[in-house]
Amino acid sequence: MNLRQLRYFVSVVEAGNMTRAAEQLHVAQTALGMQIRQIEEDLGVALLVRHSRGVEPTKAGSLLHARALTILKLVEETRKEVSACEREESEVIRLGITPALMLTAGTELALTVREHLPQVLLSIVEAMSHVLVDTLSRGEVDFILCYDIPDLPHLSRTALLQDDLVLVTLPGPRKGEPVAFVDVLEESLAMPEAGDTVRTVASRTARELGLELKIAYEVRSISAMKSLVSRGAASSILPYFSVLDEVQSGKLDARPIIMPSLRRTLFLASSKQSGPFRNEAGLTGAVRASLQGLLDALGPLAHPLWVRTA
Repeated sequence: MNLRQLRYFVSVVEAGNMTRAAEQLHVAQTALGMQIRQIEEDLGVALLVRHSRGVEPTKAGSLLHARALTILKLVEETRKEVSACEREESEVIRLGITPALMLTAGTELALTVREHLPQVLLSIVEAMSHVLVDTLSRGEVDFILCYDIPDLPHLSRTALLQDDLVLVTLPGPRKGEPVAFVDVLEESLAMPEAGDTVRTVASRTARELGLELKIAYEVRSISAMKSLVSRGAASSILPYFSVLDEVQSGKLDARPIIMPSLRRTLFLASSKQSGPFRNEAGLTGAVRASLQGLLDALGPLAHPLWVRTA
């Protein structure tokens, strides 16, 4: 057995399904199945019972799952402790953040950590919110700063702020005016992929009204969505801070969505399975400080969930 096989086995057991585990691990299902069979051949026992609903561990599989969690946690703690010794008590923290937040708050966060936490080496990884949750669960980052993180038993999360989404269009006669959500549903939209938090909150709200989004273009890139809007090909639902520059320059218009508002919650989260970090409190403070400018830019569209400093 090797560490990769143990990580794969843990993912399969926790997903309860080979297909879902393969998607979460971003590997082919056949390759994942081969790795599991190699472990079973090495140990000489069956580890999984396969049935129509997926898979579940045998008695031996349950024991290996528990031991694998302990082994992987010990390996991660060892890596961190050895790295800290090599860097003379420095601490490496791997932070996952969304691309939009990286543009608006990431640089400020990196500078704040550098100034106030010089003992911390901050390594930043960019990905969409739903991808970052899986990345944190696999132990590939230590913290994530992203939206609408689900309440999972293995995660610890702190809510930081909420922000209301806007309808992004070309400037028109109703520039900047609030728009009812039912009217937004009449627009042909450029939206991110299913699973993205913006898409999720908009789709859920539409379903509650017995309606559907009219998605003309499905693209992951925010810049691509803005380009489609700029060319008059579609409108889009986006966070206001992602179009702030275009709105201020008059290239695009952002109209607050009301009745109801489309509201997301920004969280800072970590895994309960990872070891404690000496500078966790300092990192939380640095994150909050880096969000002050974002709160100012969002204005009434922002709803902080902590007491702001002067």
